Amino acid sequence: MNTEIEISALGADGDGLARMPNGDPLFVPGALPGEHVRIEPFDARSAHLLSVLRPSPDRVEPPCPLFGQCGGCAIQHLSLPAALAWKSETVVHALERAGFAEPLVTARFQSPPASRRRVDLAIRRRPDGVAIGLHARRGEVVDLTTCPILTPALFALLPALREVTRSLGALRQNGDVLINLLDSGPDLLLATDGPLEPSDRAKLAEFARSQRIPRIAWRRVGSTDTPETAAQTGPVHHLFSGVSVAPPSGAFLQPSREGEAAIIAAVLAALPRKLARRDAIIELYAGCGTLSFALSEKARVMAFEGHTDAVAAMRRATSGTRVVAEQRDLNRQPIMARQIAEASAIVLDPPYMGAGAQMAQIIDGKPARIIYVSCNPQALTRDTTGLKAAGYRLDGVTVIDQFLWSTEVEAVCVFSAPPAPRRRPR
Repeated sequence: MNTEIEISALGADGDGLARMPNGDPLFVPGALPGEHVRIEPFDARSAHLLSVLRPSPDRVEPPCPLFGQCGGCAIQHLSLPAALAWKSETVVHALERAGFAEPLVTARFQSPPASRRRVDLAIRRRPDGVAIGLHARRGEVVDLTTCPILTPALFALLPALREVTRSLGALRQNGDVLINLLDSGPDLLLATDGPLEPSDRAKLAEFARSQRIPRIAWRRVGSTDTPETAAQTGPVHHLFSGVSVAPPSGAFLQPSREGEAAIIAAVLAALPRKLARRDAIIELYAGCGTLSFALSEKARVMAFEGHTDAVAAMRRATSGTRVVAEQRDLNRQPIMARQIAEASAIVLDPPYMGAGAQMAQIIDGKPARIIYVSCNPQALTRDTTGLKAAGYRLDGVTVIDQFLWSTEVEAVCVFSAPPAPRRRPR
């Protein structure tokens, strides 16, 4: 039965949130806070949006004709300033749940459209060809025939990529491709549901030459094995704060150059003002050195990372720098509190699920300064609740929106240890 309802907020997935008469939440995709809408219930917790009777002043025309079909964007109908404000509120609420009263967002940044340089796309063989794109909500892969998010260089690669994957015997039905736009050019990690034949390798080599792709790596769908190089036309390299690194296939790369620069600037600004050459920064979850080499301009850096190939790539680039890279599974073998205590600052950029066991050692070590780069508000709450309990002060928060029109948000949070208790004179 059709009904009318008021939307009070946005849910975590970007859906409009209303309250039923009994207080239960009702999620309405496509609706915005403050709107009066007509809906058709879908189930007990969600409804279809039929029409907007009173639109929000923040409602805009979605810039992409695939919005609503493609699952890559959830809030293109919300203006970019309003989206940044909502994401800031999400981070603030995460820190409030950890116990920090009235967290102060000291800076905010939003990447521009057409700046996304990293994308993970699904590949599906169809009777009429190959679709390459993102999954629709509760549905199939939507072919990415347009995209206001990707850099033009990445989007321009897709037509030729469709043609070559269509010709591959290794692509029986399903596959995926992760593309990083490195300084040396596009770097592809292709996965297929069948093995690569010699003819497939020849086709990929020709594709790499024609599209000026230095490297295409490959592995079977679902495999966690180290990818093998299927085609290589030249060396790969990427500059991190002026240091040339050869990242492994599928390496982590910040989604946009602008966002990466904003994160680096926020982290550097949060360091202690007076750092001597002998002072050391401990960096956790260092990847290939996104922050490491920038930090090394301020002090010695002990960079820890669990991915073996990422550490090897960083080590090959550390000559002449003040970075020491070590391989360490920080969840199974965290850096202990005693070593943490000796650092002038702790910088961590944990994976989506957070810092896990490492966080307990950080709290026990009581470092004077902790700079936490978050990509998941829920993990941020879990990891920083202990900091609040230990007496840490939240000095500032920088909110960074690199994933335009999605619900993802990043933040750089700066924490200071409580002052040591004064000894009473005898």
